[in-house]
Formats: sequence, structure tokens, C-alpha cells
Amino acid sequence: MKKLIALILTILMMITAASAEESLSGGWTPSADPAVTEELQALFDKGTETLTGIGYVPVAYLGSQVVAGTNHAFLCRAVTAYPGSLETDPAYAMVYLYEDLSGRVSILSIADFDIGSLCTY
Repeated sequence: MKKLIALILTILMMITAASAEESLSGGWTPSADPAVTEELQALFDKGTETLTGIGYVPVAYLGSQVVAGTNHAFLCRAVTAYPGSLETDPAYAMVYLYEDLSGRVSILSIADFDIGSLCTY
């Protein structure tokens, strides 16, 4: 009888752990505050330190996604990053970073942010 109860408790714990993991991973969680804190700026700098030619200045932290690590979404202003370049019209981009469980940060993707494409009239 004790073995049966132990088996049932083990199965219940496994089911509980699996359902908790499902609720934590997968979907994006919007940021409660879009401010780019010092901690977020350090994470962003770490993930984009190898970029050349164009730089990105984070203007808003949009949210995160729990995976085997964490994905982060930043709205950024794009700036030319080489001497003698001419300033053009402001450009914005979505920069997605991946932070693994060891704290390493890499770029997942960078997508131009076309504000006109958001308008549906």
C-alpha cells in the first residue's frame, strides 16, 4: 500500500511540474515597464557587442519569452556606427536577443520596424 501511495504521489508531482513548466514557457510576456534599466542595457550591450556598420540604441524593452533560457525583445533606434557616415532619417528596428542558461547572450534576429505597416486604414 505504501508503494502504491508513493507511486501516485510521484505521478502527481510529475504532472504538476509539467503543467507548471508549460505555463512558464512558450508565450511572450509583455514588460510591465518599457524602461531600459542598467541591467537590461548591460544585457543588450553584451548581445550586440560584435555588430559592425550599424548600431542599435534600445529605446524600449517590450518583453520576454521563457524558453531554454530567455528571449528578449527591444525596440531600438538604428544608428550608423562608422566614422564619417551621414545621419539619415530616423530608423527603428526590433532586436531580439537570446540569453542562455549560462548567461551568454546572442542575437536571435533584427527586423526593420516599419511604422507604416502598422496602419490599417
